Amino acid sequence: MSYLYEYELGKASEILCKELFKLKPGETFIITADTESDKRVVDATARAAFACDAKPMVIWTASPLGVGKAADPMLPVEALTAALKAADAWVEYNNKWLLYSTPYDIAYNENKKLRHLCLVGMNVDMMVRCIGRVDYPTLEKFEKKVTDMTLNAKHIRMTTPAGEDVEFDNAPGRNPIMELGYSNTPGSHMMAGQIGWSPDLESINGVIVFDGSLVPPCIGVVKTPVALHIKNGDIIKVEGGAEAQEFDAWTKSFNHPRMRKLAHVCYGFNPGARLTGDILEDERVWGGTEWGVGNVGGILIPGGIPAPSHSDGICLNTSVWLDGVLMMDKGQVLDVELQDLAKKLGK
Repeated sequence: MSYLYEYELGKASEILCKELFKLKPGETFIITADTESDKRVVDATARAAFACDAKPMVIWTASPLGVGKAADPMLPVEALTAALKAADAWVEYNNKWLLYSTPYDIAYNENKKLRHLCLVGMNVDMMVRCIGRVDYPTLEKFEKKVTDMTLNAKHIRMTTPAGEDVEFDNAPGRNPIMELGYSNTPGSHMMAGQIGWSPDLESINGVIVFDGSLVPPCIGVVKTPVALHIKNGDIIKVEGGAEAQEFDAWTKSFNHPRMRKLAHVCYGFNPGARLTGDILEDERVWGGTEWGVGNVGGILIPGGIPAPSHSDGICLNTSVWLDGVLMMDKGQVLDVELQDLAKKLGK
């Protein structure tokens, strides 16, 4: 048995249940996992939930061959849906995520009390670095300022050293997802350190370059950058090596127009995150950005825009211009207040 971070894992699990979920006595707390999940994380979370006098229920499934609705054929859809519809809180440790699957969609729409935290592919090392060692109050101040600065801009340009150069307009009134890690209110939440939003999707033009990681398909950390040529939010061409060809073929395999369209953009700002190939962590690498392709969830655009699946790609060391003013240069924030907060977070 591995004892890596055994004590630290206990603390991180307690933070998850007490501070982030604020579990109450008697609440039904569902923990979902698949056969690719880290059992130590699952068991530590169940112990911490039970210590809160909540009622942990662990559900293990076989690992699907896809994510989102592409996972449906291998899931016990009816039984899983019934459990989630009756739960008070749910943490998702599946490596092949249930987010945007049929059980998720039904539970999200019908169980108005459900508090969901998506921690797909969580492992002990990531749990300790990205949950257990985070200064949440300081990170909250940092994220709120970045969010305000970004959403107050009308036009945004992003570039990276890998050759990315893309521009787009914000959509007025569209709410961002500012992930602070807290999951004590109904709805879906993500690990702390990410700010995501769906801009005016049809206004996106330029080149997006994934030089960090890309999942799905099961590429992980990319060896050769994958360049997406974008016109009015549509992927019109994919360039690169073998991984670009794999991604291009994967999006086309669904024979669905939404799978060739962008869904959202996100900043990564978790001080403990490293590029590992695990998309949950990679999306939060400090100073990177992430673009989603395919399905658009209702947490981004009311009602969502359905598609058979969803993919996320990471762009490292991003520079960001807000209405022509440089806000972040190759992953480093330039605002003095943001720099001070970043130092407190260890960045």
